[in-house]
Amino acid sequence: MSIVSLSLAKLHCKIDGNAEDELLALYIRAAEAWFANYIGEKKWRRLVALDQFPGDLEHAVLDLVAFHYRMRGLVTFGASAKIAPDHIISVAGNYRENWFGEPEPEAVEDDF
Repeated sequence: MSIVSLSLAKLHCKIDGNAEDELLALYIRAAEAWFANYIGEKKWRRLVALDQFPGDLEHAVLDLVAFHYRMRGLVTFGASAKIAPDHIISVAGNYRENWFGEPEPEAVEDDF
């Protein structure tokens, strides 16, 4: 289940028409996969299952989709390009289950 619809992503990116729908759908899947990996699969699934998905996280997913769309032709030489802007990583960090090297958290049913 996707938390960001194609129509919402198109509105956010200011895209008219449907010529790039397939590409934008790919960016939505990639953005949601990035968040699931960064936050943790279990926590991501719990968040997606909520009736009301957190607005700051939904906005960050939209921003990552827009970032992928706008930077699709970026080529760098001798410099590294970020996979996600700092503000997106900051929002995702608020929901992260654990950081690299930390032990897995104890299972708690209502742990958010």
